[in-house]
Amino acid sequence: MKKILIVDDESDILDFLSYNLRALEYKVMVASNGEEGIRIANEFEPDLILLDMMMPEMDGIETCEKIRESEKLKTVMIAFLTARGEDYSQIAGFDAGADDYILKPIKPKVLVSRVKALLRRGGIKTEVTQASIINEGRIEINTKHHSVKFDGTDIVLPRKEFKLLTLLCSDPGTVHTREEIMDKIWGAEVVVGDRTIDVHIRKLREKLDNDAIKTVKGVGYKFIG
Repeated sequence: MKKILIVDDESDILDFLSYNLRALEYKVMVASNGEEGIRIANEFEPDLILLDMMMPEMDGIETCEKIRESEKLKTVMIAFLTARGEDYSQIAGFDAGADDYILKPIKPKVLVSRVKALLRRGGIKTEVTQASIINEGRIEINTKHHSVKFDGTDIVLPRKEFKLLTLLCSDPGTVHTREEIMDKIWGAEVVVGDRTIDVHIRKLREKLDNDAIKTVKGVGYKFIG
């Protein structure tokens, strides 16, 4: 039985979501704020967390970041529940470690479809590379420990940036199209704009050598080390 945690400060939303998901025989827990959500997540160890973005005191972004700090929750699927669909909100959410967005108001059929898709993605480990250690020039990536060294110095990357860098470094010199990046990093069910990918590439360049990742105009990106 798949386990789902819902974190939202609106009781009507909690009741609506939990009713529809329990009807599908998912095991569901709920939390009304970020701190409670973090505590329950560590105890419950869900397969999926549905997380409201706009909550008082500790918002969804901060809650998501703290959840990702937990060793046992690094790979749990997280989808933000939000009425905000702006690019900058989505980028902030993905940077915090989210896997998807579900826009409010939520229709039951859409909810069920997105939840099933997320749980399928969560059940299949993303195999960007078979190796646990990737050494490419000045960069060393440890996929098992989710760590990166550049010129021997540890650098901290959000989840999406880490996956994007790992994808590019796993096959240096090969051009990865935008469509491939979207599919492998965000998943086919998630719709992100070109700007989202561009922002993540820009942030990687800021943390690494600006010449390490090349843009192939109209196609995508490649890592040249």
